[in-house]
Amino acid sequence: MQTSVTPDAISAVLSNPSFDSSSSDRSEIVVQVVDLKPIGNRYTFSANDGKTRVKAMFTASLTPEIISGNIQNLGLIRLLDFTVNDISSNSTKYFLVTKCESVASPLDSEVNLEGGEAKRQKLDHSPKQEFVAKSASQIITEQRGNAAPAARMSMTRRVHPLVSLNPYQGSWTIKVRVTNKGVMRNYKNARGEGCVFNVELTDEEGTQIQAAMFNDAARKFYDRFQLGKVYYISRGSLKLANKQFKTVQNDYEMTLNENSEVEEASDEEMFVPETKFNFVPIEELGMYVNQKELIDLIGVVQSVSPTMSIRRRTDNEMIPKRDITLADESKKTVVVSLWNNLATGIGQELLDMADKSPVIAIKSLKVGDFQGVSLSTISRSNVVINPESPEAKKLKSWYDSEGKETSMSSIGSGMSPSAKNGSWSMYADRVPLSQITSNLSLGEDKPVFFSTRGYISFIKPDQTMWYQACKTCSKKVTEAMDSGYWCESCQKKDEECSLRYIMVVKVSDSTGEAWFSSFNDEAEKIIGCSADELNKLRSEAGEVNEFQTKLKEATWSSHVFRISPFRLLKPKPFVANIRLCFSLELAPIGLKL
Repeated sequence: MQTSVTPDAISAVLSNPSFDSSSSDRSEIVVQVVDLKPIGNRYTFSANDGKTRVKAMFTASLTPEIISGNIQNLGLIRLLDFTVNDISSNSTKYFLVTKCESVASPLDSEVNLEGGEAKRQKLDHSPKQEFVAKSASQIITEQRGNAAPAARMSMTRRVHPLVSLNPYQGSWTIKVRVTNKGVMRNYKNARGEGCVFNVELTDEEGTQIQAAMFNDAARKFYDRFQLGKVYYISRGSLKLANKQFKTVQNDYEMTLNENSEVEEASDEEMFVPETKFNFVPIEELGMYVNQKELIDLIGVVQSVSPTMSIRRRTDNEMIPKRDITLADESKKTVVVSLWNNLATGIGQELLDMADKSPVIAIKSLKVGDFQGVSLSTISRSNVVINPESPEAKKLKSWYDSEGKETSMSSIGSGMSPSAKNGSWSMYADRVPLSQITSNLSLGEDKPVFFSTRGYISFIKPDQTMWYQACKTCSKKVTEAMDSGYWCESCQKKDEECSLRYIMVVKVSDSTGEAWFSSFNDEAEKIIGCSADELNKLRSEAGEVNEFQTKLKEATWSSHVFRISPFRLLKPKPFVANIRLCFSLELAPIGLKL
């Protein structure tokens, strides 16, 4: 039986980028298994050739060999088939072993080659440190015998991070903390009656997902899920989240049925999730007004109000409230209302240090339309003062260098006069596209205006995108008989004219699509350049069509539009097949980027 490793085998493999383990003419590779450990249903180890060690993993097909004791820690194996992969986070190499055979039972110690001779590092065989070689099956059996049920579950199943889940995966197990638990709600629809409740789950990395349970599953798990506790969950399903109702930052939502497995973790396996933020700049808050989606915000404290007491309508209870004003690099400010314990605790702390202009990060804020745009904390909001993050350091540096001397304006300013008293803002009448396109009578009697949030999904490149305009009054001009351009409005002729946009774009949201007519100011914001500049790109020849590239860059960008429906007296050729046969026009307020 072979009792030595192949010298320099690992170095030779790592130095050959085109190494092929299946090649028939490659030399034999024998390595020692060191630090054998279970990871889910697989095992990791370090492959040792006496001089070099490299991280390695056995595929799941070799797990029975380890459990049976054929492959053991400190034993020697011959690598028959394996691949060399990269660990993406730090470009470190590791071996993925798919086929091997045991060539020697466990040695007394780790092999160390010096001067070409095989030497073994002697262990101290004192009674307290006596070394006993054990198979992986013995180690795992002992560990399982001393572990709680949930701990055994973690040893036998691979725990997946939430960020890795998708609807097309098979079996998975997650380890999560319940960070929010909803109430049991009854519903009634065309399919009958039922009940439902939701929980928000957070893993150790701070990733969140919303899980829903209906009927039997809801009744089974409602009492089992307790706020703040950690659970192992498996046998659930995922689907794309409904953006209209999701409350966490995740593209998917989870559904648990009565066959799903939920097991509480032991005290030793509890963890405090890392708080992950997805900051929204203050200038972009408008598109979240009156939406169910919660936002995270970071800003410099400009002012802190004293605590006030507000009577709650539902039960007439007096609850504390405190307003703070935050600013960021967009040179906009917004008022955030802290409620309950946040108002009396964190709020008082901010009041005491307001003169130092601290930076605060707030997770899970609700965006309302009071005074245009306003923010409020909810029960699960989290406030961090002077967080140790790159965003906080950058914001503080900007404020200290130039921000404190910069003139700031409220995000709610610029609204119509009626918005000043808090009764209306341009975001208060936000509707989905389907609500507008399904009503054929809109705008027939008098002009009506709506706000909608959507994505520019298509800009037809061969449409008439601009008209020739007078440089003085911007009205349409005609070509003069001899040369130049004639403006009927100004009653004069100029040698040159300017181009102004008058184009149609298709806008889509989750409920439908519609054609919007956009004029010069709004179109310049959409395209990112003037009509004259875009016309120049259209006329230029080259390998890269800069005109087409400019139009593509403008698509699939999110905007909040202020729109007014109008009837097309003469439908445009490329929108005539639209079922409702009318388009939408940007109102004078335009669009908010």
